Amino acid sequence: MAEPTREEQQAALQRLEKFSRFTDSNIGIPFTKFRIGAEAIIGLIPGFGDLAGLVLASYVLVEAQRAGASGKVKRRMVRNMLIDFFGGLLPVVGDAFDAIFKANTRNTVLLKTWLEKQLDTEPPAPPFPWGTLLGLSLLFGAITAAVVIWY
Repeated sequence: MAEPTREEQQAALQRLEKFSRFTDSNIGIPFTKFRIGAEAIIGLIPGFGDLAGLVLASYVLVEAQRAGASGKVKRRMVRNMLIDFFGGLLPVVGDAFDAIFKANTRNTVLLKTWLEKQLDTEPPAPPFPWGTLLGLSLLFGAITAAVVIWY
């Protein structure tokens, strides 16, 4: 599989930021600064809601794979997904946990941080062309010797 371009990585981040906002923080709770998302609402459905949240969260992991994220980043994402899933299974408190933990936002930030480090990293400098230097030196030396001998 070919390495994704910077444009593809930036597009993936934009999609993930919209997705994370939708699932984790698109609904403001009146008279507070707290926001919840669709995943917290879906999580209210016993059993099914937490499983649906896990399936939704896997989208961020798929995008991380497409963006070429490292294994370490993807393992941390899976950890966040599992914490969110199992935390959401707790009776009563689990729904509040789902609203607070925001695994999709955490995973989007993980991927964004990793991509920014990749984009800031300069590629290694190409090796010095010693062979070319030696070849040209011999060629110019031979030309100089021929000119000196000729005259």
